[in-house]
Amino acid sequence: MRQCYSQQNAPESDFTQLEPTPLTPRMRALTPAEVLFDGEAPPAILPACDHYAGSEKLMLKSLALQQQLGPVFDVTLDCEDGAQVGREAEHAELVASLLGSEHDRFGRVGVRIHDFDDPHWRDDVRIILRAAKRAPAYVTLPKIRSVPDAAEMCAFIEATRRELGIAHAVPVQLLVETHGALSRAFDLAALPGVEALSFGLMDFVSAHDGAIPDTAMRSPGQFDHPLVRRAKLEIAAACHAHGKVPSHNVTTEVRDMSVVASDAQRARNEFGYTRMWSIHPAQIPAIVSAFAPRDDEIVTAAEILLGAQGAQWGPTRHRDTLHDRASYRYYWSVLRRAKATGSTMPAETASLFGDASAHTEESAS
Repeated sequence: MRQCYSQQNAPESDFTQLEPTPLTPRMRALTPAEVLFDGEAPPAILPACDHYAGSEKLMLKSLALQQQLGPVFDVTLDCEDGAQVGREAEHAELVASLLGSEHDRFGRVGVRIHDFDDPHWRDDVRIILRAAKRAPAYVTLPKIRSVPDAAEMCAFIEATRRELGIAHAVPVQLLVETHGALSRAFDLAALPGVEALSFGLMDFVSAHDGAIPDTAMRSPGQFDHPLVRRAKLEIAAACHAHGKVPSHNVTTEVRDMSVVASDAQRARNEFGYTRMWSIHPAQIPAIVSAFAPRDDEIVTAAEILLGAQGAQWGPTRHRDTLHDRASYRYYWSVLRRAKATGSTMPAETASLFGDASAHTEESAS
């Protein structure tokens, strides 16, 4: 029977249980998701990059890249800015034809529809949900101005889904880029069906009618201007308070990927974002890499959690640091982010994710 890191769990502290309890063949290794969240679902984790494509050419190119790199980034097919005036229905049909097609290999393709004040948003929903072979991974709602507007759009998507007999709910992501949306960020994050809030930097700066300089639309100004910093922090705080995903705005730089990587790192490390938009295929690897945990973080998280699993999730000691369920939740988020970004993880971590084969091998050892 394997005991995880037993030497690191020496009884040299005030904790009463530090030695791992060996698992018998009849004992299944409990996963972090089962024991660390008091029966509630763990906070949502989505692929670290959300890549936007509006034209058919760019949609197909983006989907081909997703098949090559894997589901480490989402593709959002854009009906709002991608559709030509007067051809909105035709564009929605194009989007629907790609969902569930041979181009949609992983089921990680979403759509952005028109905003609440545009007469086409309901048609976008009807056409896409009716014609697609597979429902979109999510629907992004742009230019949200109030909680009632967002709630109405969410309710319409859910009602249409039920009417068409689609088995599972379609998650919604809200684009916060207006004063009204920012002032109600916590209420928006609390709406049922909402899985993420995204920050729309350009529209937010423009909404201030020149009071914020255009330098705040790019780095370093976007991270330094007090009003923009406040907006980013408010959105991130609202998401984390309700277990939702905060998604950072785009970087307009498309040549120097070091700028993109730096923006992604600041968004993650200073502002608490776990996802970021991309508007050019070259940005995707830089964003995914920036949001991925470091190798040493992954190793440390794996050691701590495997030790905790071996101790039946009681308190443990890792090197010279004591741990319990509060820190276990943090390290579990590290491994979940590592998996979402396609990072290499120790093979032993399969048991933490509930891999049945890992349980079988462990019981047989």
